Amino acid sequence: MRSLAQLDLNQCALVRAISTDVDLLPRLSALGLREHSEVTVIRRGWLGGPLHLRVGNTEFMLRRADAALIQVLPIASSVVVRAQTEVLA
Repeated sequence: MRSLAQLDLNQCALVRAISTDVDLLPRLSALGLREHSEVTVIRRGWLGGPLHLRVGNTEFMLRRADAALIQVLPIASSVVVRAQTEVLA
């Protein structure tokens, strides 16, 4: 398992644990970032800047320090497409 801050660009991952500040948890949840959700890192800010993330149809920026406290399990894109196809069938 890796932290969200260590995830490669355009790599999909499942959120396994969120250990951020208690005040940030409701905000992340409202944006769709909660345990068992799928997240993708779209861009990285320069010099340790924030990460541009996508969760479902929502895109937002998150500080790397906060992203480092979120544990994720990288998954292959084909697994996500197959899972979505099975749900639709």
